[in-house]
Amino acid sequence: MSDKTIQGLRKMALVAVALAVPMAASAGPEPGKVMKTANIENGKNIYFNGKGDVPACASCHGQDGLGDDAMGTPRLAGQGFTYVRKQLEDYASDKRMDTTMFVMNANAKGLSEQDRIDVAAYLFQWKQPYTGSDLKAVEELGQPIGKRHLGKSLVIYGAPERGITSCYACHQYNGRGAYPIYPELLGQRYVYLVNQLKKWRDESRTNDPGAQMREVAKNMSDEDIYNVATYLSTAPPSTIGNSYVPYHPIP
Repeated sequence: MSDKTIQGLRKMALVAVALAVPMAASAGPEPGKVMKTANIENGKNIYFNGKGDVPACASCHGQDGLGDDAMGTPRLAGQGFTYVRKQLEDYASDKRMDTTMFVMNANAKGLSEQDRIDVAAYLFQWKQPYTGSDLKAVEELGQPIGKRHLGKSLVIYGAPERGITSCYACHQYNGRGAYPIYPELLGQRYVYLVNQLKKWRDESRTNDPGAQMREVAKNMSDEDIYNVATYLSTAPPSTIGNSYVPYHPIP
């Protein structure tokens, strides 16, 4: 390993620690306390039936909660409570703008704060298989597909010489999530992953804590993005020889 690579690794590690420590500390015990106030049945009802002028979440995210590549919508089933709640709050306050389906800002505003908590709690407890995307079907949609082995290298090791931190550093093994801050990327829809990485890169999405995702994505080429999305969408949730998939008690 060259001196330049080692220096890059050290620099990136220090940045990651500096950013992660205050965010983790600020999270405190709040996520668990807030989730205890959730009405799971209300969250489920909103997901499948909507509320008032807000349509059912299932109409875009699917009856199985696994999203839709043709629509560019993400998998929500099983996603971290704190992360989903933050996204809904950010949509409601316009800190995050929906530039895919152009409905999430209005939908989030149409729900009360308690409704948003209820939906996030329902989604967190809704466990589904890590099915990811059918990449052949995605290709038929006209989407470019990356090289899985190159994506695996970036996900696990990054490319420090190019300023790209590994996904593993924050999102854990194969992107299976590190609650309460970092969401699951494992089994996420390919099109959604590609779109979000490009939005982080061009800063049309800016609601990442500490600008961490923007710092990484700005150094990624289109090919890097396709490769990473290809791997994360199809990656296994456990290591070779260990079939145990960790349970996340803190949402």
